[in-house]
Amino acid sequence: MAKRPMYLGHVNIFVRNTEKSKAWYENLLGLHCYEYRPGWAAFLSADTEQSHEVALMQVGDDAPLPQRRQVGLNHMAWRVASLDDLKDYYARIKAQGQPIERIADHGISLGIYLRDPDGNGVEVYYELPRAEWPVDYHVFSRDKVGSGRFPGPWDAERVDPLPERAAPAVPQLAVTA
Repeated sequence: MAKRPMYLGHVNIFVRNTEKSKAWYENLLGLHCYEYRPGWAAFLSADTEQSHEVALMQVGDDAPLPQRRQVGLNHMAWRVASLDDLKDYYARIKAQGQPIERIADHGISLGIYLRDPDGNGVEVYYELPRAEWPVDYHVFSRDKVGSGRFPGPWDAERVDPLPERAAPAVPQLAVTA
């Protein structure tokens, strides 16, 4: 049988200004920086047993920002241990005046989505323990999730449910005369 990776080790993203981005990830997410090279790179981690989980690579102030719905990384997701921890992050995000892009209930998890200073997508989320998942397959099925699993300070805001499944594209046949 073929081997598989143990886990995703890190994400490497381009930023305009490493110092500014490093401060954002440290102050908002509480990441630890093991190495910082001004003007070039910062290596940060939530798990201090890992050398880094995200590398920030400086490309300069005039670099184009990521565009929505382009091919590439959609977002990185940082998991927290409890719903109370997610509530604490929500309060921190609000206190720092960071715009929240959306809050999404995925049935087995609740995610808060935002953007770093360079427009890179970041999610902070809580996931139910495996034993509490409603099913062993299609874990994100709309009909298998309950409501009210994740009460919190976000209840006053719009929480996006799972999106409806898009209809598959029907290929268009060429008409010839």
